[in-house]
Amino acid sequence: MTGTRIQLALNVDDIGEATAFYTRLFGVPPHKVRAGYANFVVTDPPLKLVLIENPGAPERLNHLGVEAPTAGDVTAALARFTAAGLDTTVAEQDVCCHAVQDKVFVAAPDVPHGWWEYYAVTDDDPSNPDGASTSVCAVSCAARDTADSTCCG
Repeated sequence: MTGTRIQLALNVDDIGEATAFYTRLFGVPPHKVRAGYANFVVTDPPLKLVLIENPGAPERLNHLGVEAPTAGDVTAALARFTAAGLDTTVAEQDVCCHAVQDKVFVAAPDVPHGWWEYYAVTDDDPSNPDGASTSVCAVSCAARDTADSTCCG
């Protein structure tokens, strides 16, 4: 990845059907596929599209984010957010969405789960990608989690 891109995470009813559709729509294969989860790294337009299988979810939009190229970019964004007086939560080496990430959650009105995440992937293939996690991501959206799914898959 060479630059910053917007992340759009969607709840989908059928991960296979959605993955096939977005492969055709954007003309690129998924970057990562796991049970109930897929993500795409789209160059044009610059987009990180995340699909989370969550049948019957009341909202199609799961969460919003900004994927930065490096953890240093996240640190710089945190400094900017703090200077602007924004309410933030930091999560370093957070295992979420089948990757290890450094991130900052920024409280925001009128968005799903009440926050944007600004993050950088530090390990796209962690040694235990499906293991239990104490992710801030999972904690932040625990109110919407069910026994079958969490907002971050």
